[in-house]
This record gives sequence, structure tokens and C-alpha cells, in this order.
Amino acid sequence: MHTLARAAAAAGLLVVGAGTALASVAVHQISWGLPLAAAATLVTLVALPPGWWSRLPFALAWAGFVGLVVGPRVDGGYAISSDARGYALVGLALLVLVVGIATLPRPSRRTTPAPAREPRTAPPASLDSAP
Repeated sequence: MHTLARAAAAAGLLVVGAGTALASVAVHQISWGLPLAAAATLVTLVALPPGWWSRLPFALAWAGFVGLVVGPRVDGGYAISSDARGYALVGLALLVLVVGIATLPRPSRRTTPAPAREPRTAPPASLDSAP
């Protein structure tokens, strides 16, 4: 049941990440839009606890959505402009992805002890050396 709750939370965070990215793309050309989008994204990223089931799904969905819409649209236009604001949004997507991956918890140590090593013995004496 615990894993099911985590999976549900991760699925919800995927939706929240994609929705936040959609809103960021929609308002990044407005004068207050890009700072607001960056603040909302970074505050959410910092507020989420680091982990495979929490911060990473949000970061993957956010960066993935921006990566999806960075290409040309069907009508020939672009959803993300090729100016300073557009490049800042793509840079923010890269930052979100790096933070999401870099803050993953380290793998835990094995719970079973490692097998004991054999004690090292001294190398055999050479027959060439005479006292």
C-alpha cells in the first residue's frame, strides 16, 4: 500500500509539473510572466522533498514539457520564442532537471554484511636470498 501511495503522489506531481510548465510557457513573454514562472517553479522544486517519488517526477515533467514544446508547432510558429526570454525559459528547464537529478538521495548501504576477507599472508621467502 505504501508503494501505491507513492506512485499516486508521483503521478500527481507529473501532472503538476507539466501544468506548471504549460503555464510558464504561456506567460514567459509577458513582462512579469517569466519572473513569476521561475519563482513558482523554483519554490515548488525547493519545497518538495528530494526523492525518486517526489521532486524528480515534478522536475522530469517540467523539463520534459518544455522540451516537447521547444520545437516548431504544426502551423509553423514556435511556443517558445528565440529571444532572451525564450532562452531563459529553456535554461530554467535545464536547471530544474539538474536540480531534480542532483538532489536524489544517495543509495543506501546493503543491510547484509559483506563477507569477511581472508587475512593477508606474507609472501613466501625467495630461495635466492642467502643470509
